[in-house]
Amino acid sequence: MTDSQQTDAPGGRTVLVTGGNRGIGRAIAEAFLAQGDRVAVTTRNGGGPEGALDVRCDVTDPEQVEAAFATVESELGPVEVLVANAGITKDTLLLRMSEDDWSAVVETNLTGTYRLVKRAAKGMLRQRRGRIVLISSVVGLLGSAGQVNYAASKSGLVGLARSVARELGSRSITANVVAPGFVETDMTEVLTDAQRETIRTQVPLGRYARPEEVAGAVTWLASEQAAYVTGAVIPVDGGLGMGH
Repeated sequence: MTDSQQTDAPGGRTVLVTGGNRGIGRAIAEAFLAQGDRVAVTTRNGGGPEGALDVRCDVTDPEQVEAAFATVESELGPVEVLVANAGITKDTLLLRMSEDDWSAVVETNLTGTYRLVKRAAKGMLRQRRGRIVLISSVVGLLGSAGQVNYAASKSGLVGLARSVARELGSRSITANVVAPGFVETDMTEVLTDAQRETIRTQVPLGRYARPEEVAGAVTWLASEQAAYVTGAVIPVDGGLGMGH
């Protein structure tokens, strides 16, 4: 077993999960903690899981992103696994969508992720290893009425990850995308019963995902078993987006 493989084995790595205070991000952070990894989460208002280093960071602010990485590196060591999960929605129909509705979502979901990946890559290149996992959405593959901004931002993550995979692959750095479908989180709880049932009937497995199921795909992509997987889009959507 090579030194690189030993470092990529679960347990003892420094993992950064953005948006790690609730929902999918929290489940991902908890899954890495359960493996024995050193985990930092970024939040806007605090509330990360017990055992994680909670770092305040707004990914739309380049200075806050730099400060967050500096804190994590000082407290836990160089980031070996980055999970870019932080995201927002501002849903409305195209003709009602304001410039701010568009810009805010793209700046957080896509440009914010670019900043995180760029900063993480610096340390990973020095280490000659790393795992980058971007959290997209089935909406980024299928499209969704009323979510032009969100779908565009999440689709953009695929091109970002695949370009990074080509640039950094020779240094044993992988970049992959996980595209969840509808997940039992605070974001889906706001839907009406009728909306939830309509969505459920479109999912071949007939149910919403649990956050832990998305986390399982992420930890696998960060594992030694996935060392030869890069530039991939892994759907965790119950079959909703199959064929895309």
